[in-house]
Amino acid sequence: MSGASLFYHDRETLFVDVILPLYIAKTYTYRVPLELNATVAIGKRVIVQFGRNKIYAAIIHKISNEAPLRYEAKYILQVIDEDPVVDTNQLALWEWISSYYMCYLGEVMQAALPAALKMASETKITASEQVGLDRSLLSDKGYMVMEALDVAGELTINDIVKLLGQSTVFPLLKKLFDQGYILISEEIKDKYVPKRKAYLRFSPEFDDADGIRGLLDSLNRAPKQQDAVLGFMQLRKTITDITRQDIMEVSGVSSAIIASLIEKGVFVVEEKIVSRLGGEEVEITADFVFNTVQQQAFDQIKVFFETKDVVLLHGVTASGKTQLYIRLIEQTIKEGKNALYLLPEIALTAQITDRLKLHFGDKLGVYHSKFNDNERAEVWHKVMKGEYRVVVGARSAVFLPFQHLGLVVVDEEHENSYKQYEPSPRYHARDTAIYLAHLQRAKVLLGSATPSIESYYNARAGKYGLVELKERFGESQLPDIQIINVAEQGRKEQMFAYFSGVLLQEITDALERKEQVILFQNRRGHTPFVQCNTCGWVVKCVNCDVSLTYHKSTNHLHCHYCGHTEPPVQVCPACGMPHIESKGFGTERVEEELELLLPQARIGRLDLDSTKGKYGFEEIITAFDEHEFDILVGTQMVAKGLDFGRVSLIGIINADAMINFPDFRAYERAFSLFSQVAGRAGRRENKGKVIIQTHTPQHRVLEQVIQHDYERMFMTEIKERKNYLYPPFYRIIKLDVRHTDRQHASDAATRLANLLREQLGNRVLGPEPPLISRVRNHFIQTITLKIERNNVSISRVKELIHQSITQFDMEKQHRGVRIAIDVDPY
Repeated sequence: MSGASLFYHDRETLFVDVILPLYIAKTYTYRVPLELNATVAIGKRVIVQFGRNKIYAAIIHKISNEAPLRYEAKYILQVIDEDPVVDTNQLALWEWISSYYMCYLGEVMQAALPAALKMASETKITASEQVGLDRSLLSDKGYMVMEALDVAGELTINDIVKLLGQSTVFPLLKKLFDQGYILISEEIKDKYVPKRKAYLRFSPEFDDADGIRGLLDSLNRAPKQQDAVLGFMQLRKTITDITRQDIMEVSGVSSAIIASLIEKGVFVVEEKIVSRLGGEEVEITADFVFNTVQQQAFDQIKVFFETKDVVLLHGVTASGKTQLYIRLIEQTIKEGKNALYLLPEIALTAQITDRLKLHFGDKLGVYHSKFNDNERAEVWHKVMKGEYRVVVGARSAVFLPFQHLGLVVVDEEHENSYKQYEPSPRYHARDTAIYLAHLQRAKVLLGSATPSIESYYNARAGKYGLVELKERFGESQLPDIQIINVAEQGRKEQMFAYFSGVLLQEITDALERKEQVILFQNRRGHTPFVQCNTCGWVVKCVNCDVSLTYHKSTNHLHCHYCGHTEPPVQVCPACGMPHIESKGFGTERVEEELELLLPQARIGRLDLDSTKGKYGFEEIITAFDEHEFDILVGTQMVAKGLDFGRVSLIGIINADAMINFPDFRAYERAFSLFSQVAGRAGRRENKGKVIIQTHTPQHRVLEQVIQHDYERMFMTEIKERKNYLYPPFYRIIKLDVRHTDRQHASDAATRLANLLREQLGNRVLGPEPPLISRVRNHFIQTITLKIERNNVSISRVKELIHQSITQFDMEKQHRGVRIAIDVDPY
């Protein structure tokens, strides 16, 4: 590819079409100075001027000797790279995303490239904190930049252009970046670090019979410390690695007693790197062996891969799917190819890394937005050079420059976290990964305990291979599920705050057995909305059409859409009465009530608010895993692949909120979420229990969850989807029309809908205001298109949509109206 320029004579006038990281509809053509002819190649970055005075790093998309017809091409200013940073497969993927998701190539480029590869006029430059860098080795201009950063702290590229008095500063900045002197654009974010666990051992002087006798004699006046030592000796007979918590449980002493023994030098603390996932011991060893069911599934997958490009692995929770992934990746590497392992959440990416490191060591790369830009750029280059054979990452990892990709694993493929909503491109990583694999002739394995309706339909229809794992790994069994009728419990006066008497008793019993409990409530904050009890006025966001949520931790009302906060309201501004009441409950309030009902319990909370701090998610998970908490209250974060050995009870506080959500996927998502949450219980030899509280105990989704009957849920849903024209039988395209004036938004949406109906007829529905009809002071009207899959060209439909939008944009009265297109929006 780097030889692309060799097709042209050195003295021939060349033109390059470049992708700019901007919201523009087409590539833009520039002229190549003759002296740079030999250096241009597809996929390299070039510095160009666009507009009056803006400069950008753009990607060469095409090289030709054809000048643009309607405008005079400017010269490119500089070629940045010696080798391309984007290959032809990536450009083909970008083009597919741009076409399928109806967005511009520049938007795809913005999402795909690490910030260090997207330099522009306003890009922020800061000094690196890396130690040991010798500035005396720098050129005069490099030294000037570093001195200026010492004074200012942060500079833009425009600032550096003015400082040095030259426009071509990119080569200098690239050199400073590569040498580690500067950071570009992104602030340093929390970096993933391995999980370390502290274990205790005797100091050498006490590690024999005489030493122990002398130690016990010396502790005659400290019976609690004696108990701790005896407890340690008892544990040492059966286990090798002993924690403070182990000693506290067996001897009944406090952590302060153990701290005293450490201070005296009796115990020595030793840290070891351990897996965050826990699980069966076989799962975190490098030489695990499949059980019979796993071996059969593995063989089936290999057989399907001979004729199918995509295979769906439908395995119940804790059935050992990760082991299958690892063996398939190992086989892919033996064949000389590379693998991509996608996970829906950054937190899960961090957790799975420990386990994969056992198998792939330095061949494993990790890529997600939690890394700082230096690290992301480094991973990018290592993937391009083939130094990483396996990459584990969240959805953005599909954009990496893979060489010889052989396998893509999409774990928890049903998760809507794979869907990008804002900003554009609004791509789905699972579907994008399937197209990426198609480009590279690789195979795709989709894994889930509760597959998406579309994936399971494709498998049942024969488009994908289907392999099923219906048994849990080892001795663990699927949990028992009990439905509690909240209304009936209320009539019997057996409701205590938000907890039925049954759930409260089960929690108490679990704590007495020194087991752990997870409670699920899918609303964060303390109170979802605050209302005047006299006139019914509700506190709403000033920017969005949504009620404010009260957070006790900050003692403020918060908008979960735009971030607006304000202090609590004491007097109703509508009627002047002080009768302001909190309505509903979130995770904070569940935690608060539980502390009153079970004061002896140690309670933790896992939601977006409690995990904002540095390593917040990992700290809470680690604390719960090490039994620092007895009860973990959480949102859907607790459902996502976590594995805790002591959890015997799961409580779903309010099932109705999920089931009754106004979305055609509500029942599918409720079944998936309840099944995934239930899967956290009893993942060892003891059978777990799940209690679901609801006002609708006879609801079919709950019956299907109780019976672990995915098949029945699928059959019911697929009939309704067919009857009401929803995926997988129809494609959905959603257009959000936004404006700061409500009437203008409504009129504009009506006009656009009429233009679309002229082309597409009754496939166009709306416009209608969505559930949240104003966000960040923009009023929203939604137009929905339902396009049948049979006998219709979707590319022609998208072309007609673009034509209608272009005609709409040409009408002067619609200036200031924003249109957001979302293909496959749900």
